[in-house]
Amino acid sequence: MMLPALPIGRHHPWLAPLAGFSDLPFRLLCREYGAAVCVTEMVSAKGLVHASPGTAGLLATAPGDQPLVVQLFGAEAPVLAKAVNMLQDRGFVWFDLNMGCSVRKVLRQGAGAAMLDNIPNALKTARAMIGTAGSGMVGFKLRLCPDEARAPFSRLKDFALRLQDMGAGRLALHPRTAGQGFGGRADRDALKALAECLTIPLMASGDLMSAQDGIRCLDETGADGLMYARGALRNPAVFAAHLRLCRKEELTPQNVDFLRAVISRHIALARDLTQGNAYLWKMRAILPRYVRGLPGARALRNRLCQSDDWHDIEKALDFFWRTAENAI
Repeated sequence: MMLPALPIGRHHPWLAPLAGFSDLPFRLLCREYGAAVCVTEMVSAKGLVHASPGTAGLLATAPGDQPLVVQLFGAEAPVLAKAVNMLQDRGFVWFDLNMGCSVRKVLRQGAGAAMLDNIPNALKTARAMIGTAGSGMVGFKLRLCPDEARAPFSRLKDFALRLQDMGAGRLALHPRTAGQGFGGRADRDALKALAECLTIPLMASGDLMSAQDGIRCLDETGADGLMYARGALRNPAVFAAHLRLCRKEELTPQNVDFLRAVISRHIALARDLTQGNAYLWKMRAILPRYVRGLPGARALRNRLCQSDDWHDIEKALDFFWRTAENAI
């Protein structure tokens, strides 16, 4: 059966893979606000093959969680191919290989952005994944080459074109080097240059903190689509705002009632879809991001750190809303 193509375009904003955050409740929340496609948290191919504890939780999904792309990381071609095959047996069809993560423990494995230090192995791994999943079913997340500040752009271009010729379905570029992490500014000139030489879709990433940033990035670079990451963490409704701007509509004011609705829905999804206290502990870190910069945000964070159940979290929020009324 022929699968429909993943929706990519100006009117189809994606949720980027966010380690520790783009879990099932958050993905469903973002979808409710208009995310066209979601990408899982980064999954270790080796952990999946060897059934490491915790890997299964990263792949939790639900009927409404579609289209879904599974992002893998690893640097061994046979392991990546086996991981894709295992995922296909479980019903997953779209995949992504992370060649952009700058976290040290990933780089030490020769994975993530370190793959660009060994282009022959990166191509071997890509070929193994595409050969298993099928042409067009695998995407690749890139950063600028480690020495891109000094080397000509042709190095990144050549690598991207070889992935394209191999059967990659799409590429995504976070236009910073691994050494930059999230520092400095995303290099939109690099995005524009890469978009101009590809025939497969290029997804933009980096410094997309608001819908206005996203639209501006598309206009400036000619990228085919984009993925919101930190912008979605701050405000999952960034997708709705993006779509309104695409339609030339005014943005909906985001007052206290709006923010309360976002947070209440996230909590409801978490309580419905997860068991135990693990997500409760995670929510204690997530909620302060939503209310960042508002009066009482620091006090809320302190109260959340002392919350041991959902009732405590609700009480902390009730106190915060009384403080934040009319703040936004």
